[in-house]
Amino acid sequence: MTHRPPEPPFREPPPKRERRAQQGDGKPDPERLYVITGGTDGSDRAPLDLVTLVVARGDPPPASPPEQAAVIRLCKTPLSTAEISAYLQLPFSVVTVLLGELLAAELVQARAPVIRGAVADRSLLEAVMHGLQKL
Repeated sequence: MTHRPPEPPFREPPPKRERRAQQGDGKPDPERLYVITGGTDGSDRAPLDLVTLVVARGDPPPASPPEQAAVIRLCKTPLSTAEISAYLQLPFSVVTVLLGELLAAELVQARAPVIRGAVADRSLLEAVMHGLQKL
């Protein structure tokens, strides 16, 4: 009896409207991006950077556009804006416009990333180490 490797999980192809965001050469279709952003130039974008964490506040409303619904579904657990951009295969500028609309509608919330503080005092680290060794 020969052993066959397990088959990879079945993945559905993205809906046609998501595939149209890419041209045949893999570059984003400017007309589709214009439609996704509603024609805004992004000048009123929320101040988001690549590492801002975004988390959904609930399920997408039934009438939400497909790209916004996709963002909400992706953000059930916190994701950075860079990850959202990569998963949706959309430019970061387009994602920030989408996130700005979702933030204004209070469908998602943005959190600043956790910034590590200054290096702990050496004497504190040594005291912790000695305490652990005594256990």
